[in-house]
Amino acid sequence: MGNLHSVQKSFEKVGALVQIVRDPGELRQVDKIVLPGVGAFADAMQTLREKGLVEPIREIAESGKWFLGICLGLQLLFDVSYEDGEYEGLGIIPGKVVRFDFSGRKDEKELKIPHMGWNSLQYRTPSPLYRDIPDGTYVYFVHSYYVVPTVAGVIATTTNHGCDFASSIVRNNIMATQFHPEKSQRLGLQMLQNFARL
Repeated sequence: MGNLHSVQKSFEKVGALVQIVRDPGELRQVDKIVLPGVGAFADAMQTLREKGLVEPIREIAESGKWFLGICLGLQLLFDVSYEDGEYEGLGIIPGKVVRFDFSGRKDEKELKIPHMGWNSLQYRTPSPLYRDIPDGTYVYFVHSYYVVPTVAGVIATTTNHGCDFASSIVRNNIMATQFHPEKSQRLGLQMLQNFARL
């Protein structure tokens, strides 16, 4: 669903050995997994089901292997999304995916949807993804929906776009970002290097 090759090239730039995997058997053999994505939640889940990847992804996420979700890859980890309906996600992280809604606010016209461009991270829970990266770092976003975890303790960073939303999560071996590290220049590449070196 979208940005596989840009993520692959960014990991290769920091010295990681990367393979794009489409087969469930191959997926179970990887050392780490990255689930990137852009596009519609329902379409992405349908594609994962058709390729037989839903259960292998769940197994790997729960196995203790390092796992990184990016953008739509973060949202897919959750129980349910309300993007153009109601759709079941992977159910790995409890919570939901909702749309920004600024209707009726005085600043409604200034708060664009999608939230697109550079915005800063505020740390909440330590994550190995952010080793040697300062609080307040700017990263690149493009999204209209955001995650609302059931348990606040999984929120690694928040970002403000009309409200404070969870811009990344961490739970044991699982990390995921709403922003795009692969589009976030030097510090984004450092995050990918941090993940590759785990």
